Amino acid sequence: MLLRRTFLRGLGLVAALPAVPVLGATGDGQALLGQFLQQVRSGRAQFTQTVTSPPRAGQPPRVRSSSGTLEFQRPGRFRFVYRKPFEQTLVADGQMLWLHDVDLNQVTARKQAQSLGSTPLGLILSATDLGAVQAAFQLQTEAARDGLQWVRATPKSSDGQFQHALAGLRQGEKGPELAVLEVLDSLGQRSVLSFSGFEANATIRPEVFTFQVPAGADVIRP
Repeated sequence: MLLRRTFLRGLGLVAALPAVPVLGATGDGQALLGQFLQQVRSGRAQFTQTVTSPPRAGQPPRVRSSSGTLEFQRPGRFRFVYRKPFEQTLVADGQMLWLHDVDLNQVTARKQAQSLGSTPLGLILSATDLGAVQAAFQLQTEAARDGLQWVRATPKSSDGQFQHALAGLRQGEKGPELAVLEVLDSLGQRSVLSFSGFEANATIRPEVFTFQVPAGADVIRP
């Protein structure tokens, strides 16, 4: 389970950060992030995730990859389905955060507010305006590259579990799209989520965000 939780930590979902003020003026990247939060009320995409651990003495960095699908509905509902290299489902229904490990037939259930808090991806998928993100991170517009507008989000809290997050966005046909989210945690582990086939304001059935505990599954409530 430790290896599998590493992927979820890389999503920027397994910690909470306290609210902090934001400094600086809004630039192009921040403006596009604000439009994404306000205009894109739902969406779906495929994703690939690469998690790189810091190198140990005499050893190269360890790199692990996974892939799957994402669906979300503001505020506060999303579903990640990991299909490779192992099957896991992560569902936020607005109240609870559910993690189902298919191979182990084990479910972990946590209060959503306590689990997500002000985490990078949690805020980007749940917030409805830029102010919610500004309440938790200092935002800085980065130079455009790779056809994307970039925003760096840095927590002010000295005891936070993230050093920073980088969000890369682009303007799609149906609205702004989240293309890349890179998170560097306090242990030096870097996770890069890349999204493809992004459908902004997709129609998603409400039951997608309802989790049913599979028959015979062990349920853990930390």
